[in-house]
Amino acid sequence: MSEFAAMPGSRGLPKHHREHNPALHEQFETIEQQRDAGTLGIWIFLATEILFFGGLFTAYIEYRSLYFEGFVSGSHLLERHLGAVMTFILLGSSFTMAMAVHSVRVGNRKLLVLFLILTIVLGAAFLGVKFTEYHEKWTEHLVPGFNFHPTAEELHGTTPQSVELFLCFYFFMTGLHALHMIVGIGLLTVMAILAWYEKVSAEHYNRIEVSGLYWHFVDIIWIYLFPLLYLITGSRH
Repeated sequence: MSEFAAMPGSRGLPKHHREHNPALHEQFETIEQQRDAGTLGIWIFLATEILFFGGLFTAYIEYRSLYFEGFVSGSHLLERHLGAVMTFILLGSSFTMAMAVHSVRVGNRKLLVLFLILTIVLGAAFLGVKFTEYHEKWTEHLVPGFNFHPTAEELHGTTPQSVELFLCFYFFMTGLHALHMIVGIGLLTVMAILAWYEKVSAEHYNRIEVSGLYWHFVDIIWIYLFPLLYLITGSRH
């Protein structure tokens, strides 16, 4: 039996009867209409995010073609094994997020809370690894503009400006991604609290589904960032 309290549907009910379903907001006529509006809203938001990151990726690819040798040298300054670890962590978090959505659909509150917490923990682990990598770049004097003093060996015969340009893209793009991760962790924390206090029903699960779409989007962005930044190969002087 579902752990969520069953809520009667509201399709076709007069407005003065709809308040008996606490999951239905007053501006909507039915749960289905409310769910469709939430889904449409998140897809519109994600479309704007795609345009935003698409511009960054376009600029990165353009400058990479202009200063390829410097970008290759800069890429080899990154810790590829840390990038791979972060990728596997996010893939795991996508799985736990998908299981959280499945749990709310079948009405299993305990599993929903468990998988949300696991997703939050994996997200925090990703940020921990990323900030560790940032700290290493600071100690190695490889932070553009603030602490950039590479050795000749690290430059591999390329100009300091081209390597610094690559690292500017690295910090800006991964920093924005980390910011989106922090927002996602905050969002999932709220969802976990609501689920714990039984404020999420099997009928009104779209808030979990919408949160899951955002989380998967952030994960997909990293899937593109990892090879673009960490896996550049080519000839170097």
